[in-house]
Amino acid sequence: MTSAPLSGVVVITGIMASGKSTVAQALAERLPRAAHVRGDVFRRMIVSGGQEYEPGASDEAAAQLRLRYGLSASTADAYAAAGFVAVVQDVILGEELKTYVDLLRTRPVHVVVLAPRPESVAAREAGRGKTGYGAWTVEDLDTGLRSTTPRIGLWLDSSDLTVDETVDAILAGLDEARV
Repeated sequence: MTSAPLSGVVVITGIMASGKSTVAQALAERLPRAAHVRGDVFRRMIVSGGQEYEPGASDEAAAQLRLRYGLSASTADAYAAAGFVAVVQDVILGEELKTYVDLLRTRPVHVVVLAPRPESVAAREAGRGKTGYGAWTVEDLDTGLRSTTPRIGLWLDSSDLTVDETVDAILAGLDEARV
């Protein structure tokens, strides 16, 4: 555990298989009072009528993605209001990242963008028990991340870092991560 002077919300984003879930859990475990808000949980709550956000997504798929973001932001705010550091983890790319930060009522907000090299992500994806890439490719999402996502917060190439080293880098970069 660390005694890092951290409060509010930490948003950890990146493309699929960039390490968001593992890093968010490890960060939350290092803090004395924290909750891990997994954005994908809200997508999985839809029992029928759900639409995946894929290339050329419909308006309904985009609306469901924004619903998911709104629910996770509200949940993060509720945990923060109760005195927990809310560590949110989800794929939030492009201008949606700024929009997501604006959804949060809690301050401070720290944004961490995990941006390992595409070949590292591809290797991680190949070694996972689950698959995140349907119609997307690692290269498509990586290009989208790097070309459309605003450069806010702490951008971290975690390609050669262990989970603990990544958490150390986040804790050391909190000033840069604060938006």
